[in-house]
Amino acid sequence: MIGIIGAGAFGGALAIALGAEGPVLLWGRDFDGKRIARLPGAALPATVTAASDLAEMAGTETVLLALPAQAMRGFLAQHAPLLHRKHLVACCKGVDLATGLGPTGIIAQYCPDATAAILTGPSFAADIAKGLPTALTLACTDEAAGQALQKQLSTPVLRLYRTSDVAGAEFGGALKNVIAIAAGVVIGAGLGESARAALMTRGFAEMKRLALHLGAEAETLAGLSGFGDLVLTCTSAQSRNFRYGMALGEGTSFDDNVTVEGVATAKAVYQLAKTHDIEMPITAMVAALSQNRISLADAIHALMTRPLKQE
Repeated sequence: MIGIIGAGAFGGALAIALGAEGPVLLWGRDFDGKRIARLPGAALPATVTAASDLAEMAGTETVLLALPAQAMRGFLAQHAPLLHRKHLVACCKGVDLATGLGPTGIIAQYCPDATAAILTGPSFAADIAKGLPTALTLACTDEAAGQALQKQLSTPVLRLYRTSDVAGAEFGGALKNVIAIAAGVVIGAGLGESARAALMTRGFAEMKRLALHLGAEAETLAGLSGFGDLVLTCTSAQSRNFRYGMALGEGTSFDDNVTVEGVATAKAVYQLAKTHDIEMPITAMVAALSQNRISLADAIHALMTRPLKQE
C-alpha cells in the first residue's frame, strides 16, 4: 500500500491515479474520505482509503508527502517518528525560507534514516485526476530505491523518468515557479507574447546560473523538471503562480486562500543568490514586487535598462 499525506489538489490527484493500480492510504486535515475539496467532481477509486489518524501510515513503506514546501519542515518536525525508515517522496516545489533547503534536504534533516526522493515536473493536478497522460521526474540519490519507486509509482498514464540529480530536479521545480510569476506579470501588464518569450528565455538562463552553481546538472534542468515545467507554468492560467503574476501585472487582488509557492521561493532564492553572489535580476524583481518593495513600472524599467551584453 502507498501512503499519501496531504489531500489537496495534487495529493488527491495522485491518490486517484495510483488508486487505479492498487491500494492507497490518504490522509488530509480536511479530507472526509469521500471527495477532494480542491478537485470538484473528481471521483476517488474504492481502493483509496482515508486515514483517520497519521499513525496508520506505519503500515506503509512508501509515503508521498503532498504538502506545501513551506509546510514541510513544520510537519516533519512534529511527525518525524511516524516516518522513520520509509521511502519518503516529496511532491512539492520550493526552497524553505528558514533554511534554504529543498524538500529532500528537509526530509534528511528530520528523518535521516528514511530514503528521500522528490517527484516533480510539468503537471497540473486536474489533468492527473482526469487520467490525462503526464510525465514526471523522480529524483533519488539511492539508485536501487529510485528504480523501485519508479516502478511502484508509474501507471499507464503517469510516466516517471528517473534521475539521481536531486539538486537539478529540486531547483528546476522551485525556480520555474518564480519565473512563472514574472511571466504572469508580463501578460497581466499587457506587455505581449514576445516579451513573455524573452522573459522565459532569460529566466531559464537565470535558473541555470544558480542551480548549476549549487550542484545541479545541466541535463536535468533541460528536462521535465526544469525546462518542461517552466514551459507549462509560464503559458497556462491553470498555474497558480502564473495567475498570481497576472494579478500583480493587472494591479488586481488575488485569492489569499490559494498557496502560491513561488512567492516564498522568490524570497528564499533571492537570499541564496546574494549569499553565493549569483546575478538573478528576474528573481529579485519578483521578490520585490510580491513584497510591495517596488512598483510595477519601476520593476519593468529596471529590467529593460540593464547593461547590454552578449547572450
